[in-house]
Amino acid sequence: MRLVGLTGGIASGKSTVSSLFKSAGVPVVDADIVARNVVQKGTGGWKKVVKAFGNDILLENGEIDRARLGQIVFSDPVKRKLLNSLLAPNISFGIFWEILKLWANGCTVMVVDIPLLFETKMDRWTNPVVVVWVDPKTQMERLMSRDGCSEEQAQNRINAQLALDWKKSEADIVINNSGSLDDTKRQFQEVLKQVSCPLTWKERLMSRDGLLSIVVCTTAGVLLAQKNLL
Repeated sequence: MRLVGLTGGIASGKSTVSSLFKSAGVPVVDADIVARNVVQKGTGGWKKVVKAFGNDILLENGEIDRARLGQIVFSDPVKRKLLNSLLAPNISFGIFWEILKLWANGCTVMVVDIPLLFETKMDRWTNPVVVVWVDPKTQMERLMSRDGCSEEQAQNRINAQLALDWKKSEADIVINNSGSLDDTKRQFQEVLKQVSCPLTWKERLMSRDGLLSIVVCTTAGVLLAQKNLL
């Protein structure tokens, strides 16, 4: 099994690349979707967040106001660290569960789309790591345009994450998303070839079929040994 780590920075275009993987038929485990699910009204994650941040972060229907919560944590590193610590176990379990389901269905290559891939040390479990990079000026402009936020607010959100240039230096593969969508798509096709190449023997052993082969061979060996001893 090959776990491809996909990450980037806010407004870098990671979601665009994630969608390209999906369109190409590569299954994607999206940490953002998992994160939204673990804070749905009434869940354990929801209860922890409401207890820590109060009812002021709730909408009229009782769901968490993600925009309001985002404003709070992006402007306060202590509260951001608190939120991450509260939800990290729930999100990690959710990601693991989604990976397990794909593995059980026989998927041999899957993408794990995690904004905080390096921050949570989950890059240790993925290979290769793909970083979607964008130049700082373009990143700022896209974020302000997308979210309608001020330059100060945009900078706070960018500063809340590890520097994108650092992530770029740690990547196995870099997609430069500073240009046009067509340019990004051209780069993606090359990346798709790399992540779709034949599995290594270690990756084959980690796949469902590889594990089943080990179990069958081991069982056969044990039965044969027992037969010879009788």
